[in-house]
Amino acid sequence: MISQAVREALQKFIPAENIFYKEPLSKHTTFRVGGEADCFIKIRDEKELAALLAYLNKVGLPYFIMGNGSNLLVSDEGYRGVILQLAEAFQDIRVRGERIYAQAGARLSKVANAALEHGLSGMEFAAGIPGTVGGGVVMNAGAYDGEMKQVVDSVTVLDRDGNRLELDNDTMEFGYRTSAIKSQPFIVTECCFRLRKGEKEAIAARTEELQRKRKEKQPLEYPSAGSTFKRPEGYFAGKLIMDAGLAGESIGGAQVSEKHCGFIINTGNATAADIRRLIARVQEEVDRCFHVRLEPEVIFLGKF
Repeated sequence: MISQAVREALQKFIPAENIFYKEPLSKHTTFRVGGEADCFIKIRDEKELAALLAYLNKVGLPYFIMGNGSNLLVSDEGYRGVILQLAEAFQDIRVRGERIYAQAGARLSKVANAALEHGLSGMEFAAGIPGTVGGGVVMNAGAYDGEMKQVVDSVTVLDRDGNRLELDNDTMEFGYRTSAIKSQPFIVTECCFRLRKGEKEAIAARTEELQRKRKEKQPLEYPSAGSTFKRPEGYFAGKLIMDAGLAGESIGGAQVSEKHCGFIINTGNATAADIRRLIARVQEEVDRCFHVRLEPEVIFLGKF
């Protein structure tokens, strides 16, 4: 719970209309599940974020940074702490020559569109990724042989005390669905992408091709968090799940997509517990059949 003293202190940093108590997180995740957050704050700018971080760390109040909620499974019990949402205000995208500067709340798809408009190649893979720049950088998001590591020039972050730092590509230590930020108390506020000049028609054609593949192969008509599992070395998660006979497997309203077994979907009335139990069921069966342990790509938030 958020004490009255903390509530009063928060209003020194944030306008009251941007602070929400007992906010249902199902409204803010692409899985469309999740209980209430004790406090949900819409951050307007970097200065506001820096001041709030310093305060929250000083008083020891737990917090979590949320973008579009596209790679997140929130417990039915919600989150005991403060959710800081950057997705609504941190939207600025600026093109300078072969570089694009995008704030953390901007959708990756919008950055890809900006690249296309300016004849810049390299972001085609990101056109259909539903997440934000901030989340994409932290997770080294990727698809169709492209990933953030290939296009990120530098990343602007804030530390626990609200100090501004700039990290280059090497410092980010990008790996498969990971980066240095996953183990550091940094918050991404902006990213500089270094792209290359290309033929606009060719960029558009590649983007359309990848979009078509997504629509054909992925269950985009259902709420999900995208690919549920990381790709195990030497295998494809979706094929392992299919070969284990789990296509269409369901628990409550959660189901292994028959269209793409790498996706667990919400068929309409799933709970977070349904999804978590189905993830565990898939892991156990794939391990039993093939001695391969699938690692979730989805981030779990709250108590499960």
